[in-house]
Amino acid sequence: MKPHASEYRNLERQITVARPIFLMLAMVQLAERHNYADAPTAFLLLGGYLALAILVAVYEQFERGPEVRIPVWLDIAVLGVYAVLSPSVVGLGYAFLFVAFAAGIRWEFRNGVLLAAILTAALFLKLLQTMSRQLPDMLTSLALTGGTFAAGAGAAYLGSIQRRNAAEHVFLAQLAGTIRVEDGVSESVRKLLTRLCAAFSCQAGVLVIRDDELDRLFLYRARHDEAARITPENLPFERADAYLLDQPDVSVGWNAYSDSGGSGFAWNRHNGRPVAPPRIPAVHAPELNAHSVLAVTIEHRGIATGRVLLLNGGRPFTKQNLGWLERIARSIGPSLENLYSLRHLRAKAIESERTRFAHDLHDGILQTLLSFNIQLDVLRRKVLQAPDRVAADLAALQQTLRHESEELRRIVTDLRPLRVESADLVDLMRGFADRFRSESSVPLDLIADSINLQIPDRICRELFQIYREALNNIKKHASASHVVVKLWQDEEKATLVVDDNGQGFSFAGRFSSDELDRLRLGPISIKERTRSIGGNLTVESNPGHGARITVEVPLS
Repeated sequence: MKPHASEYRNLERQITVARPIFLMLAMVQLAERHNYADAPTAFLLLGGYLALAILVAVYEQFERGPEVRIPVWLDIAVLGVYAVLSPSVVGLGYAFLFVAFAAGIRWEFRNGVLLAAILTAALFLKLLQTMSRQLPDMLTSLALTGGTFAAGAGAAYLGSIQRRNAAEHVFLAQLAGTIRVEDGVSESVRKLLTRLCAAFSCQAGVLVIRDDELDRLFLYRARHDEAARITPENLPFERADAYLLDQPDVSVGWNAYSDSGGSGFAWNRHNGRPVAPPRIPAVHAPELNAHSVLAVTIEHRGIATGRVLLLNGGRPFTKQNLGWLERIARSIGPSLENLYSLRHLRAKAIESERTRFAHDLHDGILQTLLSFNIQLDVLRRKVLQAPDRVAADLAALQQTLRHESEELRRIVTDLRPLRVESADLVDLMRGFADRFRSESSVPLDLIADSINLQIPDRICRELFQIYREALNNIKKHASASHVVVKLWQDEEKATLVVDDNGQGFSFAGRFSSDELDRLRLGPISIKERTRSIGGNLTVESNPGHGARITVEVPLS
């Protein structure tokens, strides 16, 4: 796995900054042991290369032009020349560690260790020239050589870890980019699974999510070349064993999987202790259709919510593969859970809107139409007996019909999708306040400062819908004589308050949204809209004396 270009530039900057530091340390150590007269060329070589390294570092720091890099082979060449010119191995250690570190970043661990071995052998030859051939001195040289190689291998390892972490960071960011609200759950999961299949060279990927509210499993399956939108399978909890959900605390890897045997490995994902790999029951094994499997748990807030499985790798899975998949699952788990929860909230909001719409039609227009039918039947019988009274009754019916037409137009208008921006929010609220006053004859005070509002558009849209829903509820049910609406924003949150002096709700007290859910109280649509934007809802009710709805939405 290679780092992205931007991450690779950051790694190169680390090398550029580290080079003059190590060179300076080498010069200090050389100066402590030798005078300039002992090895002038060695001092000049280190000093000149240090000056070049500093110039490149300063250029990289302040210049935005073409990149300037000192290649590793030049570092190796300077180290070799310095080893020849220096009267001893003094100062070689720091330069050697830097070269090994840079090689680990640019060439990865294996090549870095190989370079460290070659350079260590050269240093050993240098030591042989300055030490006697007696056994104690030879043993000392061997011990020093072994320690030098170990230090070089460690520096190469640190460099390779930096390279790997940078590559993993980019890959995880790319995976997070596949989980997008606008794409929906199925398309986001398809992109996620196909990318994982490509990264692990396997044929198929499976995501299993458990829904405790519905007591069901939702299973998404995608092949490595899947291009079409995938549809989840809806399975009962009894099928959980097929996907190792019976042991969610275990991360599992199988190669050559079979009912009777196979090579497998597993560990507890909390403490890393090895455990016996759990087997898929024989009755469920054909569902996977896999000869090799990697399976890790996805959790949300410490609770296991599903599994990611990779099937039929092109080469045997390793423990390193399983560990890497674990880190991926920990990274994408919250995003997946949030996406899935958002779909639930949307479904509930849609259901709530449909229920409200059905109630509005049933309690309003449909009842009026039924009344029209009855009154027209009465008028039909009266038309010959009292034509004058029929004319007056028809005029009243026409007025009622006009009123109901306006109500239906309002309902249809409210159903249209809104595009609300921060700059327009207060103007839209004022327009709806004027409409509320004219339709209900109830005074309404709207207190809002449009100049200081800087709220994201999606939050603006939901706040306006909440405001409109609250006023419609007040008009229909509250019998209020005065309404006050306040909207303001500070550095942390936006706050909307709708306060009326009407009948209030059927309950008394001050309750949060979660408390209202447990008690099955409160305005459903407003609760769901508030949750969809990460807000907090508080409802205060005093039956017979009014109610107050407060919505607070964090902006950070």
